[in-house]
Amino acid sequence: MSEVAAKIVKEDIVKKMQKRKEYVIGLAAGYSPTSLYKYFAKMANDGEFKSSNIRSFNLDEYVGLPGENSQQRTIHPESYCYFMIKELFSLLKNKFNESTLPYGSLIDQEKLIEELKKFPSDWKELGTDAGKSIVIKDKPKSKYLAWIQREVLNAYEKKIQKFDGIDLQIIGVGSRGHIAFHESGIPFEGSRVMLIKLDNNTVKNAILDGHFSSEKDSPHYAISMGAEIVYKAKTVLLLANGERKTKSVGQSLLEDPTLKIPISYGQIYAKNGGNLIYVVDKIAGKDFLDNINLLRSKEIEINNIAQ
Repeated sequence: MSEVAAKIVKEDIVKKMQKRKEYVIGLAAGYSPTSLYKYFAKMANDGEFKSSNIRSFNLDEYVGLPGENSQQRTIHPESYCYFMIKELFSLLKNKFNESTLPYGSLIDQEKLIEELKKFPSDWKELGTDAGKSIVIKDKPKSKYLAWIQREVLNAYEKKIQKFDGIDLQIIGVGSRGHIAFHESGIPFEGSRVMLIKLDNNTVKNAILDGHFSSEKDSPHYAISMGAEIVYKAKTVLLLANGERKTKSVGQSLLEDPTLKIPISYGQIYAKNGGNLIYVVDKIAGKDFLDNINLLRSKEIEINNIAQ
């Protein structure tokens, strides 16, 4: 699965780099793309494309990692920055032109919580499930919240736009169909670069799994691209494997788009001309295999390359 996906990425890079000098790739942290990154790095190191002409943007980063300052938070072992260094950036002989992650490490979580409590009229929560998007209103009274809106959220989106958007965005998918921290129940509309309040179960599980020693030392917020900006990329490449992904992957294409399954926004994206590619194993794709005629009626091309 990962080798197939890596070849798709490579072919897109080679094709587009024939016409211009730079390529912009969107990256995801998490289990799903790690083997893809190993194949990708090998191809780059073997000279199949120039990694030094690539610029990358990541989907998300935590707010509230342990550390006395932003530098310590950025290189914390549980940060997505650290993950990307370990799983991809350190494998490349020739580094990317530039790699950028959302600026979550700049935010002081205690200060954020204090300002949200102090200025309740400056923001609102969006979402019908546990994870919520914290939407900061225009011209907030809190200078700190205004700074987050301007220099953390808006600035990240503007930087992506500065380089004419993302050529290919790699995404995984959660068991409830979420992308990065765009959780089930958060609306599509307005889901640009978001400040997310994490589900309490997410926080507790991170402690139980040994990622953090206590609730105090655990992130309670994150900065994340939302579906609306993810699906602005010229190509979106989704990877999924295993039984935990079967239901959400199937529903995302077989049923109508719904905010309960954030990746189902891909249907709207594809109808508007976006290039949407799923690379899944037989288990995650079981519902597809059972409904091939329905997929074809939706003009979805199916390539079964299983050996």
